[in-house]
Order: sequence, then structure tokens, then C-alpha cells
Amino acid sequence: MKQKVLIGTFIIVFFMGYFSYCEEPDIGAQSAILIDARSGRVLLEYNPHIKLPMASTTKIMTALIALEKGDLNDKIKIGADTVDIEGSSIYLCEGETLSLEDLLYGLMLRSGNDSSLAIANHIGGNPQSFSNMMNGRAKQIGANNTNFMNPHGLHDDNHYSTAYDLALITREAMDMDDFKKIIGTRLWKATREKNNLFYNKNKTLWEYEGGDGVKTGYTQRAGRCLVSSATRDGAQLISVVLNDKNWFQNSYKLMDYGFENFKTYVIVDSNQHIKNINILNGNKNSVPIVTKESFLYPLMEDEPEKVKIDISLPEVIEAPVKKGDPVGEVTVFLDGKIIHNGDLIAKESVRKLGHIKRIINRVQR
Repeated sequence: MKQKVLIGTFIIVFFMGYFSYCEEPDIGAQSAILIDARSGRVLLEYNPHIKLPMASTTKIMTALIALEKGDLNDKIKIGADTVDIEGSSIYLCEGETLSLEDLLYGLMLRSGNDSSLAIANHIGGNPQSFSNMMNGRAKQIGANNTNFMNPHGLHDDNHYSTAYDLALITREAMDMDDFKKIIGTRLWKATREKNNLFYNKNKTLWEYEGGDGVKTGYTQRAGRCLVSSATRDGAQLISVVLNDKNWFQNSYKLMDYGFENFKTYVIVDSNQHIKNINILNGNKNSVPIVTKESFLYPLMEDEPEKVKIDISLPEVIEAPVKKGDPVGEVTVFLDGKIIHNGDLIAKESVRKLGHIKRIINRVQR
């Protein structure tokens, strides 16, 4: 039998920052979204699920696939089909050899379309196969309204995404240290003789406090598209604006809104003791149960009182029990909706008693 206890005093271990309310910004983007990178919570949205061309913000997924499937030290020989590509370029030359690392910096800092094709050929064999890999990965992430036809974002009627999907893809990419390092670099010197200095086009890095970068994009059909990120006081936000003439200014407005209206609370702390549970046929009478991992979540000023936690645990468990074994669950609700499920685990191991010991224990009881 399991006990279910709704605990109100369990919540809100501490929060980071102070509230200073600001109103929702008025922006001119055709579509936009702001999310919290850690939890994925949507903090603000404007038509976030409209399918739109997204130009070079495509390259976020190109980089994600390359980092997952390739090695930064891979040496890539440039073929004839990779040079003289329309749009932004790092001016690759047929026959030269670059590392995947240099190509990724050229991709994300200079938005090199030629770099994207070189990466696609190396990882996928050809751009079409690589695009299929991108689409498969998008579905895994949950970006279900996205379709990639190429690795660079030059216009194709069947090449599109949404502000919401791009936020999901960026959040996934942000889990990789190499991705964060690349997008946060202002200047990179590649190992080649000519055109070896790559300056980052994303001025979020130096214009916005805590700016992490990410990716710009522009085509005549897509308009100005921008995926930005910033980190302050341990909270990281991701903003996406699509087809927005004031792309940087409106992205900053979104992030200002997020930082000023939401603060990150530690709702469940890792290794937090819940209770001791009795053990049947074990060399110990009970075992302490703790939370497996932390759960941090951004909340508005009036929301902490709307958070409730449900603890589900059995009254007794039978030995043996290994340290770290899941024995129950913690569920967090915000205003009645589930925002987190996490394991409750045994803090210690408990051995099962031998047959004779169990008989003696029964006699004693």
C-alpha cells in the first residue's frame, strides 16, 4: 500500500533574485517566444506555432547534429560542390582541408552556407541525407512542426519551423558544452591561410547583459530571424523572434520581461530527506528515503503559493534494497497542473536476512 501526502510546507527552498514587475512587451515579430532553458517553461509567446521560414537559424540544428555525430578534430576535405554557395560564406576553396571545429565556428559565427554543406557532406554523406538526420532529430526533441530541406536555411517552400520548435532545438543544443562555447565566442581564428578570422554576427554577446549568443538569420522571404539567450543569477532564458524588423531590440524586450517577472525557485532539492520507510526481512529496520534530483522552476511573484507537492511512497518495502533504488515518486503541481515528476530513492543499501535470521526475527516479534 502506498501513502499519498500533499505537502505544502515542503516547497520553495530558496529563490534567486528579486522581483520588479514589468508589463508584457509590444513587439512586431510575426512569431515569438520566450522560454526558461532549464525547465522549458514558456514565459511569453506570440503566435509561437506558425510555420515560417527561419533562414540561418536552421544552423542551430546543423551544429547540434555535427556535435553529436562528429569529432571536433575530424579533418574535412572540401569538395567542388561546397564552394561558391549563395549567401553568407567563409570562402571555402576546393581541395583545402579544415577541421570540423573550424567549420562549426564558421557556421555559427559567420553563418557560412558553404560551411554547412561541408559539414552535411562529412556527417551525412550528402545534404539530403543530412537533412533527413535533422528531421529525425527534430521529432525526437518534440519539434513536430519543423521540416528541414537543407542544412543552411536558404529558401525552400518546404523548409520551415516555428518559434516554439526553434526554442526546443536550442534548449537541446544548450546541453552541450561545445555548443555553448562556440556560440559564446566573439572571434575565432581558424587554421587556414586566408579568411581565417571569424567574427560573431550576434551582437547579443556584447549588447545584452549576460548574453550567450546563439544565431541570427535573414533571407528576403524569412525576414530577420533571431534566436538569443542570456544567463543571469543562474537563470538562462531563450528568446526566438521570426520575421521581425527590430529583431535584436525585441529579443531584448522579451528577455527583460523574463528576468524581471520570473525568479527561479528550488522547489525540490537533491538528496532532500523525505522520511524513513520500514524494511521487511532486512538487516536494518528502516531506510531513509531522499529525492534523487533537484527541480528548479521559474515562478511569477504570485505563484509560489500555487505550488503543491505530492509524495507517493509505500508504507513498507522488502529487502534487499540497493542504494539509489527508486522506491517512490514526487509530483509537483502548479495551479493544479503537473510540472514535474521525480524519483524518490533509497539513501542506503539494505541486505536481505538469511532464512534462519528471518525465523528468529519472526519468533522475537
